[in-house]
Amino acid sequence: MKKFFPVYVRVPVIFFIVFALMEYFIDSGDRPAFVKYPMVAVFLFVFLFILIAIEITLNAVNRVMYQLMSPEEKAKLEYESSLRFNESEWYKNLMQRLTKTQPIEKEGDLLMDHDYDGIKELDNNLPPWWVYLFYICIIFGVVYVARYELFGGNNQETELKMEMAQAKVDVEEYLKTAPDLMDEKTVVLLTDKADLAAGKEIFTTNCAACHRADAGGQIGPNLTDDHWILGGGIKNLFHTITNGGRDGKGMISWKGTLKPKEIQKVASYILSLQGSNPKDPKAPDGEIWVDESAPKNDAGAKKDTTQVK
Repeated sequence: MKKFFPVYVRVPVIFFIVFALMEYFIDSGDRPAFVKYPMVAVFLFVFLFILIAIEITLNAVNRVMYQLMSPEEKAKLEYESSLRFNESEWYKNLMQRLTKTQPIEKEGDLLMDHDYDGIKELDNNLPPWWVYLFYICIIFGVVYVARYELFGGNNQETELKMEMAQAKVDVEEYLKTAPDLMDEKTVVLLTDKADLAAGKEIFTTNCAACHRADAGGQIGPNLTDDHWILGGGIKNLFHTITNGGRDGKGMISWKGTLKPKEIQKVASYILSLQGSNPKDPKAPDGEIWVDESAPKNDAGAKKDTTQVK
């Protein structure tokens, strides 16, 4: 790869491949992973640093190895290099500024006086890239301490509590409108023709065997009059269909077969049949049910003529 992709292409490509993989595999919702999870940003920073350090180290090693080659080996290498992509002049200058490497011919100027059993030491300066990174770490440490220790920034535990509280609010808002999570307290009467048509289909498939196709009553009670065994109204009917009729007798519970949205539709359809007067209806069962929440006039309580069994 080094033959065809110079380092200034290699490093960004490798970094962004790792970056893209982390964004793909880490579920961070609608925010980037390195923003939502600070440790991801730290990892990417460290990974980029290691990647650059490796390239700089390899470049320095290659320069030293080149200086140690014989003239014939250098000529051969230069000939082979001329057949490949040459590094840009700006890149060479950049590497020189970051490493400040000295040619091997000047080794004598850097050689220190002491000798350890034949091992000598060069008085090389720290490479600028390492010094810059050291300063960056100091600045980061100062900002971190100021942000979280002096100015009371939210730590991970506090952020977790805030996110959990917000999640609880979001769940409560979702439950208010989620069709498959409604109950008798949140259900409302449907009047749209499409919803009533869907309710009729559900009624015909599941309810007609006991209540007749026209809801006039057979094994089960007549659903078109104003008498109700377990109370009328959309909320009572939703509860009855969901949990079943009276203990030991009556209708079974349909909550294991029908979804809440389907129960709402079939209940709304039954309510739409109020006063339809089917042929030969079954005798009334239960008591007349009056919606206490309905507005009242001078004649007394207004009867809810759209209520259910």
